Amino acid sequence: DEADRMFDMGFTPDLRDMLGRMAKYDRRQSMLFFATLSARVMELSYEHMNNPEKVSVSPEQVTAERVKQVLYHVERREKLPLLLGILQREAPDRTLIFVNTKRQGERLAERLTRFGRETRAITGDIPQKKRLRMLSDFKEGQLPVLVATDVASRGLHIEGVTHVINYDLPQDPEDYVHRIGRTARAGAEGTAISLACEEFVFGLEAIEELIGHKIPVEWAAEEMFVEVGHALRERAGESAASPRGGAGRPGGRPQRRRRS
Repeated sequence: DEADRMFDMGFTPDLRDMLGRMAKYDRRQSMLFFATLSARVMELSYEHMNNPEKVSVSPEQVTAERVKQVLYHVERREKLPLLLGILQREAPDRTLIFVNTKRQGERLAERLTRFGRETRAITGDIPQKKRLRMLSDFKEGQLPVLVATDVASRGLHIEGVTHVINYDLPQDPEDYVHRIGRTARAGAEGTAISLACEEFVFGLEAIEELIGHKIPVEWAAEEMFVEVGHALRERAGESAASPRGGAGRPGGRPQRRRRS
């Protein structure tokens, strides 16, 4: 199960070792279940399965009606400054932020906490006792911001989430539906904000095809971007190859070109 996730989580060597110890593919029955048929899943199936047959199940193309969806096109290095600006402007009561990797979640939680936004990252390897305490604090409003990956958030049912922020656009379109469905529950309204950077924007078309409409795009005003130091952006994983700041703004965010 979750064959595609196994690759994302780095279990490829373990999978190959386990399959290599089993009976040969023509003497066993093998089934792979996955949400996204990636090239790596295809490689594994042809390597360890005998004439595999692909069976597709059409997903339910539904998103919550009471969720206000917004999309910002930003450069990767702009994501942290814009996220801080969004949190300042929206002043949400309870925010769930989604990222695509455990490492990114941990770094982002650390950066937000440094900026006065008490934040924790919930990942798949957190001990159950600590996980439950973290979720309890979030539900009771003692922890206003929670960062999560799709794997770690499965099975979470938290009422009162006012905002879902896709810091990273999901690579699987169905994950977008699952993510934004965390808000606007029990008749309440909610907001889902997505940041589309050059690394993950390639998944946007598939997301919009799944939900059946374009996500409304907004352009962030200059004042929405909170100034952060260059070193802080790098530690947050947002500026690995970017230059230092913009002209006349030491340590600041590079000047942005106006989009038409």
